[in-house]
Amino acid sequence: MRKISLIIMALVAMTSAAGNLEKAVDRSNLDPNTHPGENFYQYACGGWMLNNPLDPQYARFGTFDQLAENSRNQVKDIITTLGNNNPRGSIKQKVGDLYALGMDSVRLNKEGMEPLKAYIASIKTLTRDQFSGAIADMHNGINSPFFNSSVMADLKNSNDNMLYLMQDGLGMGDRDYYLDKDANTVKVRNAYVNYIQQLFQLAGYKKGNAKKAAQHVMAIETALAQVAMTREDTRDYSKLYNVMTVAKLKADYPNINWDQYFNKLNIKTPGNVCVFQPKSLAKVNEMMKSLKEEDVKEYLIFKYIDAAAPYLSDAFADANFDMYSRAMSGKQVKMPRWKHSLDVPNTLLGEAVGQLYVEKYFPADSKKKMQQLVDNLKKALGEHIATLSWMSPKTKVNALVKLNSFTVKIGYPDKWRDYSSLDIDPSKSYWENVLAARRFQAKYEYSQLGKPVDKERWFMTPQTVNAYYEPSSNEICFPAGILQSPYFDPNADEACNYGAIGVVIGHEMTHGFDDQGRNFDYNGNMVDWWTAEDAAKFKELADKLGAQYSAEIVADDVHANGQFTMGENIADHGGLRVAFSAFKKTEQGKGNKSIDGFTPDQRFFLSYANVWAANITKEEMLRRTKVDPHSLGINRVNVAIRNLEEFFNAFNIQQGMKMWRDPADRVIIW
Repeated sequence: MRKISLIIMALVAMTSAAGNLEKAVDRSNLDPNTHPGENFYQYACGGWMLNNPLDPQYARFGTFDQLAENSRNQVKDIITTLGNNNPRGSIKQKVGDLYALGMDSVRLNKEGMEPLKAYIASIKTLTRDQFSGAIADMHNGINSPFFNSSVMADLKNSNDNMLYLMQDGLGMGDRDYYLDKDANTVKVRNAYVNYIQQLFQLAGYKKGNAKKAAQHVMAIETALAQVAMTREDTRDYSKLYNVMTVAKLKADYPNINWDQYFNKLNIKTPGNVCVFQPKSLAKVNEMMKSLKEEDVKEYLIFKYIDAAAPYLSDAFADANFDMYSRAMSGKQVKMPRWKHSLDVPNTLLGEAVGQLYVEKYFPADSKKKMQQLVDNLKKALGEHIATLSWMSPKTKVNALVKLNSFTVKIGYPDKWRDYSSLDIDPSKSYWENVLAARRFQAKYEYSQLGKPVDKERWFMTPQTVNAYYEPSSNEICFPAGILQSPYFDPNADEACNYGAIGVVIGHEMTHGFDDQGRNFDYNGNMVDWWTAEDAAKFKELADKLGAQYSAEIVADDVHANGQFTMGENIADHGGLRVAFSAFKKTEQGKGNKSIDGFTPDQRFFLSYANVWAANITKEEMLRRTKVDPHSLGINRVNVAIRNLEEFFNAFNIQQGMKMWRDPADRVIIW
C-alpha cells in the first residue's frame, strides 16, 4: 500500500486507426452545436458523450474506461484459455483456479457465510489484552481497523525502508462522510449504517442485536473521523514525518501492545517508526482502554465481514454493491460476474498475469517509440525550467539535476515476482483463497523492513492502464497497458500522440515538481532544495491555480477542492505546456498543414480534451470531490487550458467568450 505515491489516472483518448491520420481526431466525438470558445469540453467531447450513454453498471465511463475495458478483455482472453489441467503450483493453475472459484456462483451461494464462521468465532473469544494482536492480524491482508501500517522508503533516506503507522479504520474512506451535513452525505451515511446492520444479520445476528452492533461500529468510526487529518493536511509531508523510536512509541501509546502487534506481523526489529497522524493514533490508544470489549469485537467482526463480502454469496456481494457502488457512486447494476472474478487474479497475482500479458500484447517497437517521446519531453521540460522568470539560478540548477536523474520505466519490469510460495487450493472456499493471496502480498510488504529499498520494483502491473511518479525513487513509470491504441498509436500524427500520451509523460515529470514532489531531491530524499524566495513564489502561483479550480461548481452548490487536487492540477498544467513545446519541435508542429480541417495545434488540444471525455453520475462527482486528488474531467480540460495562450490562438478565443481568461489571471508555473 503506497500511501505516499503520487499516482495519476492517466486517461487518453485519441480515437486513432493505424495508418489513417484523419481518424486520429474523430469528428463524431465533437459537438458541432457548441462553439469552442463557449465550452471547449462540450465542443470536443459532446459527441462522444452523446454516443456513449452511461451504462448503469458504471458510475463513470470515459475513454480511459474504454481502454481499461480493452485491457480487461485481453486479460480475459489470456485467463480463459489457460486450460484446466495445469500442474498444481504452476502460475497457470493459480490464476485459472482463482478465477474459476469466483465464477462458481452455485458453490458460493451454497456456502453462504460458512467461510466466515471460524474467524468470527475467534474474535468473539478475544480478551482486551489480545486486541493488539487481533488488529495486527487484520492488517496482515484483511482490513485496516483503527489504524494501518505500511513499509515504505524513509522519506529522508530513500535507500532504507521504514515502518509507517497511519490513520485508517473508516469504512467510507474519508472523514467528511462522517462529519458533513449536506443532504447527499447524510444519505450515504444512513446507507452505511444500514449496510453494517445488514452484514451482521447475514452473519447470523438477530435484527435487534445487529442494529445495536451497527450503532457501536458507527460510533467508533465517527470518533476516528473526528480526529482524522484532513485531506489537505495529508499533502503536507512536514506534518506527516513524525519519526520516533519504538521505546517512545510504547511510551506515547501504551494501551497498544506493540510487542504483540509486531510479533503478529513477524516484525522482529522495526527500528524507528514514523507516525503519520499522531492525533489519530492517540485516539486509538485511548479507545483501547475506554471502549467496551464487546464494542471492539463487533467492530473487528464487521471489518472482517466487510472485507470478505465481495467474495461470498450473492446476498453479501449485493449488500456490498448497494453500499459502495450504488449509494456512494450512483451505479445502478453490478458488473457481470466474470469482470469481478477476473479482477481478483489480475490484482492479487498481478505480475504473474502481467508476464503472460506482455508476451502477447506489447510489441517491442512501442517501448522504443515511448522512450523517444520521454526523451523529447524531458528536453522540453529542461528548457522550460531554464527560462522560468520566477525561479532563481540556484534552484534551477537543482531542478535540472533532479530532472536529469529521473528513472524511466516503460512496459514491464526487468524481473518478475516469485509466487511459488502462494498456494491456491480449489478445495477451499473462494474467500479462503483470496485471503491467502492477500496475506501473501502483505507478508511480502512487511518483509521489506530491514532491507534496502528495491529500486527495480514496480508499483503497477504491466497490464494496468495508468502511469505514476514515485518521489522516493524519483521515477516515472508507464505500464504496457496504457501504451496501446487508441491511447498511444505509433501510426497516428504527432499532434495527437503529443496531445495524449505526451501530456501524460509531461504530467508525470512535473509531478516531481508539484506541491508534494518538489519536497524531494534527485535522490528521492525529503530535502528542501529551494531558496525561500523561490518557494514563496511557487506557492503564490500554486495557490492562484488552486483558486481557479475551487471556483468551479461540481454539483448542487458543492465547489471543487483546488487545494486537495493541487498536485494533479499542477501536473496537468505542466504536462500541457511541456508537451506542446515538445510537439512544436516536430515536423508537424513546425508547419501548419491541416488534416481533416484541423490545424496541428487544434489537433493537439482536441486530443488532450478527448482524454477526459466521460459520462458520470452526480453521486460519483460528489464522491470523487471528497476522495479523489484529481479534478473532474471537465475541469481538467476547461480550467487547465485557459492558462495557455496557444489554446486561445489555436481556436481564436476572444475576450467576451466564456472560455476566455484575461492574461493577468492566467498562471504559468512550468
